[in-house]
Amino acid sequence: MAFHEKHMQRCLQLAALGIGQVSPNPMVGAVIVHQDRVIGEGYHQKYGGPHAEVNAVNQVLANHENAHELLRQSTIYVSLEPCAHYGKTPPCADLIIKHHIPKVIVGCRDPFAQVDGKGIEKLQQAGLAVITGVLEEECRKLNKRFFTRVQKQRPYIILKWAQTANGYFAPNDGSQHWITGLEARKLVHQWRAEEDAILVGKNTARIDNPQLNVRYGTGKPPKRVVIDRNLELDKQLHLFDNSVETFVFNAIKTHFDDKTKYIALEDFDRFVPQYILFQLYLQDIQSLIVEGGAQTLNSFIEAGLWDEARIFTGQTLLLNGIKAPVCFGNKTEQAMVGADSLQIIYNQ
Repeated sequence: MAFHEKHMQRCLQLAALGIGQVSPNPMVGAVIVHQDRVIGEGYHQKYGGPHAEVNAVNQVLANHENAHELLRQSTIYVSLEPCAHYGKTPPCADLIIKHHIPKVIVGCRDPFAQVDGKGIEKLQQAGLAVITGVLEEECRKLNKRFFTRVQKQRPYIILKWAQTANGYFAPNDGSQHWITGLEARKLVHQWRAEEDAILVGKNTARIDNPQLNVRYGTGKPPKRVVIDRNLELDKQLHLFDNSVETFVFNAIKTHFDDKTKYIALEDFDRFVPQYILFQLYLQDIQSLIVEGGAQTLNSFIEAGLWDEARIFTGQTLLLNGIKAPVCFGNKTEQAMVGADSLQIIYNQ
């Protein structure tokens, strides 16, 4: 099994290269091994593009004159069950069968109803040897966003905030107050590039006028989400520049204005996080960062609708102000980012 784990670990490394690029698809890596030598590898690089198995097989075909013979004697490792249905691309299970790859090692099953076990079954019915569950926990963790969307019909939710050393979120006079240093800001921008969307409340949008982009990181900017019940926000704010798709949840109208989409919720007095998440699910949003303000963050915490909380604690102090949110989970991680402390809490 250790031999299989070595190659599956490489699948995971490859798969992770697709973060921020393949949603709402999962991240997948594939490695083809012939007599303990890797002869091809690939990963799902872009939504709508070739899957990992296709890229791995194509690499073998491009680099070896006797590729078909090699494939008939090889093992293919895939971090997620090969698909068995026609979507944007043909089924990868059919591709493996076509090239007579005799052995398939799978990290974990795909929970998507059109795949779930069907890819494995198709391979077995074709006479291929299939081993499943190699580094299964690691493979599931890599695609926590995809699994959450499929199994819970909502995006994977990351809460993010910064608090002072004495537990304040912001001044209570509506002014801006930077809590963290440049290193933390750069990390946050890189996080944004890894997720589908980022959400703020009306007060955060009004006071901070955030761009919600990735100017300190690399990758594509997330879609933007703002809660503005009575549509009171100034249209000159960065949020309304139509640079990326932006959802404005409100109680007044449903209307599309270029890339700005106004969506009226059924009830703005109860279940607001639930309604928002359902609408984002319908828009194929697989992951969401909630960045504030405190009232918005607390509404998701109180509803139990969060998967991670990433909390920076700076060295600054406030004599008084808005208290930072508080949440509890079953697992935590700690790290230093510059001079700031980062705690990650997982809601299990």
